[in-house]
Amino acid sequence: MRRRRAVPLLAAAALLALLAGGPAAAAPATDPTSAARPTADTAAPTPSAPLTGPPERGTAPDGSTVGGQRLGSRGTVVADGAPPLPAGITATAWLVADASSGRVLAARDAHGRHYPASTLKTLTLLTLVPRLDPAQVVEATPEDEQVEGSRVGLVACGRYPVSLLFEALVLQSGNDAASALARVAGGQEATVAAMNRTASDLGAYDTVAGNPSGLDVAGQTTSAYDLALIFRALLEEPAAAAVLRVPTAAVPPVEGRSPGFQIQNQNPLAGYPGGLGGKTGFTDAARHTFVTGAERDGRRLVVSVLDTENVPLRAADQAALLLDWGFAVPPATPGVGRLVRPGDLLAAPAPAPAATPAPPRPGAGRTTGAATPWLLPALGGAAVLSATLLGAGSARRRRVRPAAEPPARGRRPSRRR
Repeated sequence: MRRRRAVPLLAAAALLALLAGGPAAAAPATDPTSAARPTADTAAPTPSAPLTGPPERGTAPDGSTVGGQRLGSRGTVVADGAPPLPAGITATAWLVADASSGRVLAARDAHGRHYPASTLKTLTLLTLVPRLDPAQVVEATPEDEQVEGSRVGLVACGRYPVSLLFEALVLQSGNDAASALARVAGGQEATVAAMNRTASDLGAYDTVAGNPSGLDVAGQTTSAYDLALIFRALLEEPAAAAVLRVPTAAVPPVEGRSPGFQIQNQNPLAGYPGGLGGKTGFTDAARHTFVTGAERDGRRLVVSVLDTENVPLRAADQAALLLDWGFAVPPATPGVGRLVRPGDLLAAPAPAPAATPAPPRPGAGRTTGAATPWLLPALGGAAVLSATLLGAGSARRRRVRPAAEPPARGRRPSRRR
């Protein structure tokens, strides 16, 4: 009798345990963009040569190719009906896009990851312009003065407004200006974290910042697609876009240390018709890089160029040819993909249920925030378990024919990526 009374208690306990378990315990909702991203490794040896082998592919958190499937090609893709591409484009990766419509007109290895060099400063500028007061005065430190790579000429104890530091960052690619700006923005670590958040918000998932200057760091990457995406956003931020077009800036003197001097915009395409600014880059690992934009007759194009040499044509000259070609493409020409807008990937509707289960997509299985769908099968399973346990006592009092062995279950689809 005691055993029979214990059965309902066992069933209740089993039900509670099942309800408590849930699917990996129905974790709180997670944003797909919060998935772990690659990180730069500042402790690793500094890269001294371009990435070897095929560039790593970059994808959205849901496993799709950002901007469209055709942009996943490692080769060259061109919009149907467009004129032939210009000769002399030797860059490993490049992209031409209509910034207004978002249509990508042509690209080569759009999502291949490469070292950015100083083109990464476009992301630094985009990230820090909304965060810093341009009138704030910053005192330079010995660390700023002695920073590695290109410097504008800041000296320790010199006092410089943030607005001038932004101009020095872009016009002369000053790593000393990048160092000072990062410090006033909360430090290099906080600045890099903010830059990576900005990249994620834009959908630039190939981009990993390791410092605010673009100096080579293991794991620091961008892509031709991301660079165009970042530059388009920069052009749409009025204060940041204005910095790109400043022709000259005056650096004040520091008594006993440095006379005042003038810096000039080093954008090689400063005289390009309709030019909106540009940013150069060069390191041993990145080679030559460049990103730019131009506008004619209300039509705005952006061009990015990665991993090229300066012979037979400079990176900027290759970009100019691609701009010329892009303006020759009829405005209504369908693209090979598109530059996404923030939130585009999250706003995509969920696919309708298929009649037969499809193989899991890369990244599938992540909790989407629905905490209740697992409950119904759990309750059903609990009910079956309860009925089984309740009938166990009476089943012991009579012999039953053994049940037929259940059919073997098929193997689940592999989740290997």
